[in-house]
Amino acid sequence: MEPTTLIAMGGLMLALGAFAGILAGLLGVGGGIVLVPGFFYMFAALGYDGPMLMQVCLATSLATIIVTSARSVAAHHRKGAVEWPILKGWAVGIAVGALFGVVVAAQLRSDVLQAIFGGLAFCIALYMIFGRNQWQLGSEMPRGLKRMVLAPVIGLLSVLMGIGGGSFGVPLMSLHGVPVHRAVATAAGFGAIIAVPSVLAFLFVDVGPTSAPPLTIGAVNVPAFLIVIAMTLITAPMGAALAHRLDAKRLKRIFGAFLILVSLNMLRKAVGW
Repeated sequence: MEPTTLIAMGGLMLALGAFAGILAGLLGVGGGIVLVPGFFYMFAALGYDGPMLMQVCLATSLATIIVTSARSVAAHHRKGAVEWPILKGWAVGIAVGALFGVVVAAQLRSDVLQAIFGGLAFCIALYMIFGRNQWQLGSEMPRGLKRMVLAPVIGLLSVLMGIGGGSFGVPLMSLHGVPVHRAVATAAGFGAIIAVPSVLAFLFVDVGPTSAPPLTIGAVNVPAFLIVIAMTLITAPMGAALAHRLDAKRLKRIFGAFLILVSLNMLRKAVGW
């Protein structure tokens, strides 16, 4: 790869990581919902548009979540906000679902994964725009058979989107009586449970040279991981500071509208338009 291309790639990664970090701090959304389409457009523009490009985007996004989730859980734990009984009760099922998600993702073409991401992101966006804190499905988290079904589904869908546990875990907990600040704190733990086993598995997925940018191990692109992590650690506190001065609910709806556009564009590319 030419030096100018490497410089362009590095610059795009810096900007993407900064944007993802600010959004994570500002809105409490995981960076993966931004990183996956960002990685996809960036790598495709640089000529890496092979049939397994989405696997690289998912795996690299999940690698960043290992670091950001661990940092987030530690911060929330110091404030006593993490619901450890929920985290422990759901951990095994989520991890199993995450590993199954890697198996499924490794068998799918990039355009199919684009369609899955676009469809699920569209649903998440609608919840961000129209969801209400007072909506309830129950007074406690599901147990028994319901938990045995839901936990792997959260892990599976999160891996197929390259995101942590927040986008599915926070609504699930909020709908079952967990206060939203404690749901956010606990869902950060879901992210680590999803990311660690799935990234280890993605390291053994062969994506081929047409889909793998330089310094990609398995499906994880190391430069993108390192640069994005560095930027999110810098900019996430900035986003958190902004959250105290701006209307977070309105911003979340604006971001939901932005996410609808992103999801529709991913769906458009998936069908070849």
